[in-house]
Amino acid sequence: MAKDYYDILGVKKSATKDEIKKAFHKLAHKHHPDKGGDEVKFKEVSEAYQTLSDDTKRKQYDTFGSGFSGGGSGGAGFDPSGFGFDFSGFQNGGQGMEFDLGDIFGDIFGGGGRRTKRGRDISVDVQISFKEAVFGTTRKVSINKVSSCDKCGGSGAEKGSKMKTCATCQGKGQVKEVRKSIMGSFASVHACTDCYGRGEIPEKICSTCRGEGVYKKTENLEIKIPAGIDAGQMIRMTGGGEALAHGPAGDLYIKVHIDKDKVFTREGHNLYMDLSIKMTEAILGTNLDIETLDGKLKLKIPEGISSGEILRVRDKGVPSASGKRGDLLVKIFVTTPTKLSRTARKLIDDLKQEGV
Repeated sequence: MAKDYYDILGVKKSATKDEIKKAFHKLAHKHHPDKGGDEVKFKEVSEAYQTLSDDTKRKQYDTFGSGFSGGGSGGAGFDPSGFGFDFSGFQNGGQGMEFDLGDIFGDIFGGGGRRTKRGRDISVDVQISFKEAVFGTTRKVSINKVSSCDKCGGSGAEKGSKMKTCATCQGKGQVKEVRKSIMGSFASVHACTDCYGRGEIPEKICSTCRGEGVYKKTENLEIKIPAGIDAGQMIRMTGGGEALAHGPAGDLYIKVHIDKDKVFTREGHNLYMDLSIKMTEAILGTNLDIETLDGKLKLKIPEGISSGEILRVRDKGVPSASGKRGDLLVKIFVTTPTKLSRTARKLIDDLKQEGV
């Protein structure tokens, strides 16, 4: 039965190129095998798009249907690792046709068509103090994960062992499988599972990793926490995730949790703190020693200051990515005495007479 490419993409026969492309992108996301989709439907969608996105093929398809000769798109062969397509034996005298969907999948998944497999990403949580978050620190963590074999350096070969040509792929690193269908021969190419795509295997495999090049073990890692990091932020260590046999490792993500401070709070790159002063200090002004994250410093209290006013201490806040620091903002609270001696009361009465 002839396939209805318009129905497969869910568009009308009068659909524009943009409408066809938009429909394809949506369905490719839904059915892509790397995202857990249906591989058969994905191949149908790809086949339909290849025909309807090309003016010549679309015209021929509209005239002859999906079984036209001399220009049909044939059965699409799907290669999960590289989106490789190979057509052969499709109602045109057995002449094969090849085309590349790299430009299509570059739009959808970002980057080129060929995708490299890598190790699994992993994550850990790290708890640090408020001061450590401001100035940065290091943390040592132990992680049990699949790692590259120390003994063979990830090669899978016993030390001193030579490499020999893989008998399965004959040194090509890839294996081609051809399947026949009603539409012709469908060819798929994938990396050789015996040599992991290298084309060669060790004469004697590593006794530690049994030729895999990787094994599960506990690793002690030192994580550098940058100055100025905020709660909930993630640090990415490229290649710090699980290793892959004869391939790149995944990434390690560190989620940072920060303890609350009894004195300081943070807003952006500025630090805030409250400071209580005596009524006489507010009236006459003074110099007070205050404890900051940088240590003690002398803060000048101007005379006549009121509760709620904020004093700014420049460059004593949180460092930014450029290295420039925010400010420390000190909010003043003037305390009023609840008990007065006779002498103090008389002095305040005198001030009252002065209109203070």
